[in-house]
Amino acid sequence: MATHPALPVVQEWFRVTAIDSTLTLIDEPHVHELLDANTWLVRGRDRDRLVDCGLGVGDLPALVAQLTAREPTVVLTHAHLDHMGAAHVFAHCWAHPLEAVESPELGSLLGSVWAAQGGLQDFDVPPLLISAVPHEGYDPSSYELRPAHVTRHLRDGDRIDLGDRALTVLHLPGHSPGSIALFDEADGTLFSGDVVYDDVLLDELPGSDREKYVHTMKRLRELPVRIVRPGHGPSFDRQRLWRIIDDYVASAQVPAGGSQEPGFRRET
Repeated sequence: MATHPALPVVQEWFRVTAIDSTLTLIDEPHVHELLDANTWLVRGRDRDRLVDCGLGVGDLPALVAQLTAREPTVVLTHAHLDHMGAAHVFAHCWAHPLEAVESPELGSLLGSVWAAQGGLQDFDVPPLLISAVPHEGYDPSSYELRPAHVTRHLRDGDRIDLGDRALTVLHLPGHSPGSIALFDEADGTLFSGDVVYDDVLLDELPGSDREKYVHTMKRLRELPVRIVRPGHGPSFDRQRLWRIIDDYVASAQVPAGGSQEPGFRRET
């Protein structure tokens, strides 16, 4: 296997941002923006949940143990490598049954391989999708997306009880067949995964469905969302959500042969 001695070793693989006393954002700043996904640690009175879990390059369980004394359950919004990479090292993993968590797609940190796997050969990606390594001897070319054991299948309308708050599961296909979001109806927070984020939305990946995505967007627009905590990039409010939805629905309904304004980057 190839080695990449030019990549620096970093002491802190993860970046931790405390949003408030119940919510912490974890991301991987040494990962290319295409795959730098948000992991949300949601702490309740009785239970904690991790919404997604990154690439699985760094030691996420060790970090989480510094943030909470309870072992959280991982709730996967979908089964792409940047969201489920560390799922196999947690005892409890929940996901929608249409997501291939237990037999995931191949994954790679090699730009050309990753792009080919996702049908994204036209994207301008670097040779490596990480700019550092978590420890001496780590070989990016040896990365693989490992299957995780799903201990609970989530379906639309299921409730995830944390003791003092509950998150409602929304099945929102389009980006992937079993994509879900988690909605706190009490305070209007939406953990959206890759269903919606503030960038060009991907609807041409293997398993994507544009028609279902349009339906998903229309459903989201009717929800009393106050703030979106997405799978990539910064959080945003309801007005920005509506703008993203309206722009997507308009572009997705362009007749065959019509032109669309391309985005500067996309995320999976």
